[in-house]
Amino acid sequence: MTVLHCADFFPSGQVPIAIEPRAPQPEFPEHHHDFYEIVLVEQGAGIHVFNGNPYTLSGGCVCFVRDHDRHQFEQTDGLYLTNVLFRAPDAFRFLSGVERLLPCEQDGVYPAHWRVGHQVMQQATALIARLAAMPSRQTAEETALYESVFMQLLVTLRMGCMARAGDDPEGRLYQLMEWLQEHFAGEVEWEELAGRFNLPLRTLHRQLKSRTGMTPQRYLTRLRLLQARHQLCHSDDSVTDIAYRCGFGDSNHFSTLFRREFSISPREIRQRRRH
Repeated sequence: MTVLHCADFFPSGQVPIAIEPRAPQPEFPEHHHDFYEIVLVEQGAGIHVFNGNPYTLSGGCVCFVRDHDRHQFEQTDGLYLTNVLFRAPDAFRFLSGVERLLPCEQDGVYPAHWRVGHQVMQQATALIARLAAMPSRQTAEETALYESVFMQLLVTLRMGCMARAGDDPEGRLYQLMEWLQEHFAGEVEWEELAGRFNLPLRTLHRQLKSRTGMTPQRYLTRLRLLQARHQLCHSDDSVTDIAYRCGFGDSNHFSTLFRREFSISPREIRQRRRH
């Protein structure tokens, strides 16, 4: 597995932050770093495989990656993002308590993926531009200002994520998308689900298509296929068992959809793994 090192990204040993835009981000194999990273997705689509689990990316996604997390990008389609690298939560001269603004692992679960609205993403992008424009060699005063802008970025993202959990149509849509990420394998009645999240059905269809480029059913099918591909690569269960476990009632139909999505059959993936 590829390991990315601080020395290759940070301009000097004194600078705690580095900005790495990816416009666009190509597919990138599994890797980890000896630094921390915040990934802000501005537009496009792709798959973020985080510690072996696939997540669907779209504009407004924010991903937090620690120094020991494994991740990779797959099936990128016009995926424009910016990576904000920092050495560690305790690597700053003037900041303390940074870890309190980052996702907190609970019961072995690290909620690495957040969502923010368009306005918050614009605010975050402006703060990142300020960071990128600051000189690498800084006086104490300049360093304090530099770190304070990074703190503003963290606060902006955290408040934006909390706002998306609020009682407005965009926030409710993001809640629905998170629910689908966890409950993709179950039977989904879209009218019932729209009612659960207090969204008109037409609003659900329109906003989900706007955010992901996919209809609700297409989005759900993609979530199921991604999880099935992950299980095919990391378990010895039969193709039929995996198909049913991921929400497909017919293994032949599953294989047809899988080949259409990934240009390879489930059995071919299994055969490649064995070789």
